[in-house]
Amino acid sequence: MDIIHTLALEFALAEWQIENVAALLDEGNTLPFIARYRKEKHGSIDDQMLRKISDRLAALRALEKRRAEILASLETLAVLTDELQQTLDKAVSQSELEDIYRPYRPKRRTRASAAKEKGLEALAVELFAQSQDAPAPEVLAARFVNADKGVPDFESALAGARDIIAEWVSDDAELRGKLRRLIQAHGRLTSSATTEEDTVYRLYYDFDQALNRLASHRVLAINRGEAEGVLKVKITCPESAAVQICERQFVKLQRENAQVRFAVVDAYNRLLFPSLENETRRELTEQASSAAISLFGENLRNLLMQQPLRGQIVLALDPGIRTGCKLAVVDATSRVLGYGVIYPLPQHGKVDEAKRKLQHLINKFGVSVIAIGNGTASRETERFVADAINGLSDQPGYTVVNEAGASVYSASALAAEEMPDLDVSIRGAVSLARRLQDPLAELVKIDPKAIGVGQYQHDMEGRALDERLDGVVEDCVNAVGVDVNTASPALLKRVAGIGPVLAKNIVAYRNENGAFPDRAHLKKVSKLGPKAFEQCAGFLRVPGGQNPLDASAVHPESYAAARKLLTLLGYPALTPAKLTGLREKAEEYSFKQLCNALAIGAPTLSDIISELLRPGRDPRDDVPPVTLRSDVLTIDDLRPGMELSGTVRNVVDFGAFVDIGVHRDGLVHISRMSQQRIEHPARMLKVGDVLTVYVVEVNKEKNQIALSLLKD
Repeated sequence: MDIIHTLALEFALAEWQIENVAALLDEGNTLPFIARYRKEKHGSIDDQMLRKISDRLAALRALEKRRAEILASLETLAVLTDELQQTLDKAVSQSELEDIYRPYRPKRRTRASAAKEKGLEALAVELFAQSQDAPAPEVLAARFVNADKGVPDFESALAGARDIIAEWVSDDAELRGKLRRLIQAHGRLTSSATTEEDTVYRLYYDFDQALNRLASHRVLAINRGEAEGVLKVKITCPESAAVQICERQFVKLQRENAQVRFAVVDAYNRLLFPSLENETRRELTEQASSAAISLFGENLRNLLMQQPLRGQIVLALDPGIRTGCKLAVVDATSRVLGYGVIYPLPQHGKVDEAKRKLQHLINKFGVSVIAIGNGTASRETERFVADAINGLSDQPGYTVVNEAGASVYSASALAAEEMPDLDVSIRGAVSLARRLQDPLAELVKIDPKAIGVGQYQHDMEGRALDERLDGVVEDCVNAVGVDVNTASPALLKRVAGIGPVLAKNIVAYRNENGAFPDRAHLKKVSKLGPKAFEQCAGFLRVPGGQNPLDASAVHPESYAAARKLLTLLGYPALTPAKLTGLREKAEEYSFKQLCNALAIGAPTLSDIISELLRPGRDPRDDVPPVTLRSDVLTIDDLRPGMELSGTVRNVVDFGAFVDIGVHRDGLVHISRMSQQRIEHPARMLKVGDVLTVYVVEVNKEKNQIALSLLKD
């Protein structure tokens, strides 16, 4: 297989683009670096597409490795023919390769192998030939009767021969391919209940749907129900059509041989269909998991890229019932100003005291925003806050923050290292405040799977999920850039080319020598060599340094080109305020001439100009800001038809969950998103979107809220 040609066709790109991406990856370059600083090499392919190409490249290389292993095995077995090699060379998937190799692969002991040990393979060959001149099967079989070998009569001989033929039939690659296509086109998945109890899987107690219409979330839900012993699941297929395909291929109609027909039907029922059913279930799960992982990654990306709340003093409340409500105040740089515990719930009898303490902290530190965790007692705490801030001269707004993963972080070694003097419970409140101020910087400290924006993530293959989510975090961190003088090790290790060891070394150097005055000083960090510097330098920022370019996304390798550009266009300084009209002058001068003069490509030139005009531009500024409230709603306040503003918290295959400020997120089902049919909710909505929604139904017993984007 020509991998480069195959990838070019799959991604609708030129072969030179794929070839250069592969070469850059093989040289040890990171994807963020390739995406940002080697655009001329690959034609400005974005980071997400580059990651897909990288994944597919690895998969195709693994396929070629397996092809080579199979060829080597067949050569060792001395069964490799030119025809067999050509068939292997044409295979384009793992399943095709394994189908071809199946007849030669070492097998565990089977009924067929036992029959061969009894000397019945020659009988199977004669029967399978279905010659018109052959004697009757009983006559043929009589010659193979041998009580010493466990063949007491001709019926036993025929049964053994049929077992051998059945295995030959089941190992036939062409037949397996035909049946696989039949199952894909006409197969159905059914599930039934193993219990009469009401469970979350009731929808699947009597379920039957075509495989080619089966939604990914249904596959994962059914798998979980089966694993928990609630559901019994099977694949069905038009059996008569399947058997007909088998017979057409192996039963010679001009002289029907009942023994071969019996063997073929047995092969289908006992060997082929069970094998293909397992394979189909496995492929359905892999496809569903892949779709869920992709959706999880997109949700995570949108969550991490939410607009930070800059320059605000935040008071965070981590609600609790028995142990009270933990609170912490952090300044605009995320430094902890104060913390404590209040008891705002009536059962403690300290509501007035809690109100006075909260108001005191708001006034003392000039709190402008309050963050409330969405866990236990969140709704009651929200009511308390709304009441406490009512009437204050400088009334702060408040918002409910998803606290998923906060407890995991607060008990971690990283949290203990960052806040050694604070109790675990207080660390959680600090984390809530910081994740409101800068979601990206705080959420990178938490295992992405614990952040709560996926579906069935705990049922997925761990490595694939981790790789995808880690890639998303890496892309987000490098898209935004990192202040090398303030970033935590957790944030630094996500920068291209750094990793955990170098992240700790950078912080250790910073602690020992003070702030980095420029990017060049990164070369003094232990174990940060030329390659690592090349990969990471453009993503690390040094604000306020002597060289303004160090605070931008311009890579040090392009500093000379940036200065020469300004000289050619008549600009004496790097100050952005004095560079008005830079892009217009560059276009007037001619991009092509400038590229030749600066020895750089057009994409790099365009990026340099953008950075000079807006150094360190944060792409998160284009995202809607956090919605702050000063009042409170409860589920009791909701009425069908009510119009509300909400924020998307999670997007799943069947809809989107929207925070409308009543503690419980409402569901906008995919059917209520548009008058037109939409392929997937993610095509319309993303995490962080602020929407106008309408209440459709409120089920207080199940604590469920149905919402719509459509006004009746």
